[in-house]
Amino acid sequence: MKSVNLFFRRLATTWTTTAPILAVIVLALAWGRTIPPLIVAIAAIFLAAAVLAAVHHAEVIAHRVGEPFGSLVLAVAVTVIEVALIISLTVSGGPAASSLARDTVFAAVMITCNGIVGLSLLMAALRRRVAVFNAEGTGGALATVATLATLSLVLPAFTTTVPGPAFAPAQLAFAAVASITLYGLFVLTQTIRHREYFLPVETTGERGGKQGGRHGGEAEHADLSSNRAAMVSLALLLAALIAVVGLAKIEAPAIETVVRTARLPQAVVGVVIALLVLLPETLAAVRAARRARVQVSLNLAFGSAMASIGLTIPTIAAASLWLEGPLLLGLGPTHIVLLGLTVVVATLTVVPGRATLLQAGVHLTLFAAFLLLAVSP
Repeated sequence: MKSVNLFFRRLATTWTTTAPILAVIVLALAWGRTIPPLIVAIAAIFLAAAVLAAVHHAEVIAHRVGEPFGSLVLAVAVTVIEVALIISLTVSGGPAASSLARDTVFAAVMITCNGIVGLSLLMAALRRRVAVFNAEGTGGALATVATLATLSLVLPAFTTTVPGPAFAPAQLAFAAVASITLYGLFVLTQTIRHREYFLPVETTGERGGKQGGRHGGEAEHADLSSNRAAMVSLALLLAALIAVVGLAKIEAPAIETVVRTARLPQAVVGVVIALLVLLPETLAAVRAARRARVQVSLNLAFGSAMASIGLTIPTIAAASLWLEGPLLLGLGPTHIVLLGLTVVVATLTVVPGRATLLQAGVHLTLFAAFLLLAVSP
């Protein structure tokens, strides 16, 4: 039995090492070329492999550096590359892509705050009846997400200095500075000032009682926790994420073709891109929730939403200096209602520090409504 376990462990180590490298090679060969449908399908396979490899290496890093640094590394790494993808698609798409940043960022907020949160609570509640987490840290994260989303995505729909759901230059500069400042303040709070608010809590008993402190599952990757292994995993994580985002861009023309053929709204492109880019975080959050580390899942969810806004808005604001056409940031009435309902529901979920299947179902219902309204507005 020991030899069998060793075999599968070596097999897992081998494929998670080779998958990011092969995915980057495929990306390099296909980049900037018009590729046939067969190559698009092959790229999609390597994209999926890169996603799974990214989750593995993110977990290795998380076990080495501890929480909340582990979830922060994955959230920031994904978001930085996501921002690069948004800028690249916006530049290449011209005026037709003026709303791509808004659509992708809003999709990221809905995916993280409803999709990832709902799935994580569902996994935890199914296994232990009650999902337990720190309300102090999660509440602060949610408040920051709500503020950033309102300042960057809601206010542009109501300002009157310039026509359309767009900011005037001074307003955009304020939104950019406020976004990066709030995100930096949150990172300081999460990692230094009040790190204990973002650590997993232990569950005692079937009904999910809690006591403070780290969860005992930290030992799972003990054999991979050396500095050398962590640095190797960090390099492979970055390679996997670059492959994920690059291959997502390669898949973008095929996605746009399908969207046009099916006569779906252009915003669906942003939704699909956000779904692809956030796959590593989604899988990592679900796996953490299955091990009763719900706080890690929520750190990933709200941290990703926050990073998506806090890093995208300043970058797109700087890029707007040379981008042609208006930068549309304001949401429509339907999306504003969805965002407002998400904030209210998430607040009621977070405040008690405990959640059941009911809260999971509510969040997943909101996520399903978002997907439906994206396809049929």
